[in-house]
Amino acid sequence: MDRPWLASYPASVPADIDTTQCTSLVEILENSCAQHASESAYRSFGRRLTFAELDHLSLGFAAYLQTETGLRPGDRLAIMLPNLLQYPVALFGALRAGLVVVNVNPLYTPRELKHQLADSGARGIVILENFAHTLEAALDGTPVEFAIVTQLGDLLGGLKGRLTNFAVKYVKRMVPRWSLPNTVGFTEVLSRGAGISLNKPALGPNDLAFLQYTGGTTGLAKGAELTHGNMVANVLQACAWLSAIRTPGPNLVVTALPLYHIFSLTANCLTFMRFGGENLLIVNPRDLDRFVAEIRSVGFTAITGVNTLFNKLLHHPGFAKVDFSRLRLTMGGGMAVQHSVAERWKAVTGSTLIQAYGLTETSPAACINPLDAQEFDGSIGIPISSTLVSIRDDDFQALPAGQIGEICVKGPQVMHGYWGRPEETAKVLSDDGWLRTGDIGLMNEDGFVTVVDRKKDMIIVSGFNVYPNEVEDVIATHPGVLEVAAVGIPDANTGESVKAVVVRKDPEISSEEILRHCREYLTAYKIPRQVEFRDELPKSNVGKILRRELREPSPSAR
Repeated sequence: MDRPWLASYPASVPADIDTTQCTSLVEILENSCAQHASESAYRSFGRRLTFAELDHLSLGFAAYLQTETGLRPGDRLAIMLPNLLQYPVALFGALRAGLVVVNVNPLYTPRELKHQLADSGARGIVILENFAHTLEAALDGTPVEFAIVTQLGDLLGGLKGRLTNFAVKYVKRMVPRWSLPNTVGFTEVLSRGAGISLNKPALGPNDLAFLQYTGGTTGLAKGAELTHGNMVANVLQACAWLSAIRTPGPNLVVTALPLYHIFSLTANCLTFMRFGGENLLIVNPRDLDRFVAEIRSVGFTAITGVNTLFNKLLHHPGFAKVDFSRLRLTMGGGMAVQHSVAERWKAVTGSTLIQAYGLTETSPAACINPLDAQEFDGSIGIPISSTLVSIRDDDFQALPAGQIGEICVKGPQVMHGYWGRPEETAKVLSDDGWLRTGDIGLMNEDGFVTVVDRKKDMIIVSGFNVYPNEVEDVIATHPGVLEVAAVGIPDANTGESVKAVVVRKDPEISSEEILRHCREYLTAYKIPRQVEFRDELPKSNVGKILRRELREPSPSAR
């Protein structure tokens, strides 16, 4: 297949990568720990975890799992943790024991947790004590046999760790009462595992590494089967892309998105580990005061996030005082980055906000903009190494440059399928390995891809397609708007019409002002028929706006 985008590749980026460099994520971990033993791998609450410590602790964790739990290679272990030092220890411990990691959102309701545990067949779970009450409510009817329970300060060490645990539990009262059978403490696991030898399992590219569950916006969440080969390929692809901007010296990435999310897992946790970089773990990015205080003077070199995160940081009064002198990479993904946000980010930080694109099903990266780009252009970039992208029509026929269709991806990072759902797999994966992403977009003659919108989010007004991203981009440029989302609602005359849901920055702004602004930039059928104001927009735990919840008026608006 023709690859017009190769002419746009940075000189240092290969068209194809050698996926045989590493057979598994465990090999990447062990190589990095050997090469960067004395360097810091993760930092949280002022405590640094070196690569040597990560190697030692994850090895003990793996040995405990192998000898004390009855788990065997290929069994599933759920991890329900926020961005704590315990996460990489548990993650790499599970992988070193040959287990399949099931990442779980700590803010799940019991119903959501029960589904994921039952669907994945997870036999054990690693969980922060703050959420143990949720597990208690979800446990019945799941195959979970044991829980490894950790407290917030368990790896902070000494007096600091003990005081943190005491304050969280007894002063701030952040730990609801819980009762679970068959539990063991995280620190006890490390202590007992330290004296056990690991019988290292043989792992290859086809062995499952993760069951990474999708958001489930169209029904029950599905587990994407991501193998060691899928994940290794995407790490190598990302590292090849980073070669265009990497310079000697320490690399510190701000990790605010949760590590259980595929974007942060691959881009931050795994990729930066590959070349000895350090992750600054932000436990609660919603606490903007603490977040900004943590990054103010650390001299970070990279930050990843979603549009809503960047927007909130830009509106925090202390953000402009942060030290951006070493910042070389700002990468946005997970949702469309708005032009107004990208422009403000460049003005404040001096760093171009680079947009990337991917899905859980692609491990996740599929397209990234050249990292030395000087301006934000709204595109999601060009296909990364060893990756093909094609724009297809409803009959799966390839469309020429400039025409709008479904974005389809093929490459070594594409999942093997959905766990236990062959029919769902067949809907999105062709026999020759092409993944239907469900995203609508176009590719120009130079190979740059632009996402127009999700199929399910597209609004059809009198037969004309209206893409919410376009409406949102226009409204977001109004100085009185903090956040905006556009959705389609039933309309007796046009089939559907556009509704804009706005969070005001200026409390005096009116719906008529919003509509007047839209009339200046949008053709008539794209202009919202309704403008609804809310105090905040509903979002997933990683900051994606949940459009499905905006199609009905908020209770206060009824």
